[in-house]
Amino acid sequence: MIKPTEPIKDFNQLVEHLVERKIQKRVAVVWPEDGHTREAVEMAIQAGFIEPIFICSKQSQELYGDRFQTILADDPTDASVKAVALVRDGGADVLMKGFVNTDVLLRAVLNKETGILPKGSVLTHVAAAKIPSYPKLIFFTDAAVIPYPTEEQRQAQIRYVVDFCHAFHVEKPKVSLIHCSEKVDAKHFPYTEGYLQLKEMAKEGVFGDCIVDGPLDLKTSCCAEALAIKKIDSPIGGEADALIFPNIEAGNLFYKSITLFADAEMAGLLKGPMVPVVLPSRGDSNKSKFYSLALATMITIDS
Repeated sequence: MIKPTEPIKDFNQLVEHLVERKIQKRVAVVWPEDGHTREAVEMAIQAGFIEPIFICSKQSQELYGDRFQTILADDPTDASVKAVALVRDGGADVLMKGFVNTDVLLRAVLNKETGILPKGSVLTHVAAAKIPSYPKLIFFTDAAVIPYPTEEQRQAQIRYVVDFCHAFHVEKPKVSLIHCSEKVDAKHFPYTEGYLQLKEMAKEGVFGDCIVDGPLDLKTSCCAEALAIKKIDSPIGGEADALIFPNIEAGNLFYKSITLFADAEMAGLLKGPMVPVVLPSRGDSNKSKFYSLALATMITIDS
């Protein structure tokens, strides 16, 4: 059993937390015409933390029968538009991509007139990973959406991961600004100069209760011994709760590497729209999609 004040350190504890507190959110599942989506959703239904709304074909509508709410759609494009409209009308707390191309769903999400990205909001990808060799969950961004974050986008990324950590009961998360070394290099890596401003903003409380430091490399961010060997004095202490990657290449490489070589369990979603958008990759496992639904449910508890 997880005490309310204890940090949630893995996905099993996350699911346990949702089940124990009987937390349930409405999930609009867009075009669930593939087995993988259906299996992940069924797992979440059995766990009890989602109430699905299927925006689907006639065949799927007949499959689900009277068990769940369904909305008939003609094709993936029509399903995407109807799912986004459902969210706009307050009919769903989470949006989940099924057997639909990402660009099709995002076109509906980002539509300036009928979409669900509020003006001024930053759309980015936030992931959570449980690596067997690391003692807690680690959040990171961005592995899928923003190629080269601007200062404004990077500020939003920090706010998002801090909010995620707080939702997981990490009272004062340690956020590391990742780079290939620990030195600011305005000539070769001009964005590292912006790291100085981000650290000052964190000290002023702009991002809420957290610690932000960098540039730090991945090892010194997550290994106290490496930090000590390099004689680096950082409040992160080799115990990062969240990582802000400099660009999509670094974030995506980290995502793929830890799943391939370190047996990491993953969850991820899009942050910025009116509701979290679970946008699984074709290579994601059913378990990863299930955990992503749990992640989305967790961060919408207070909304």
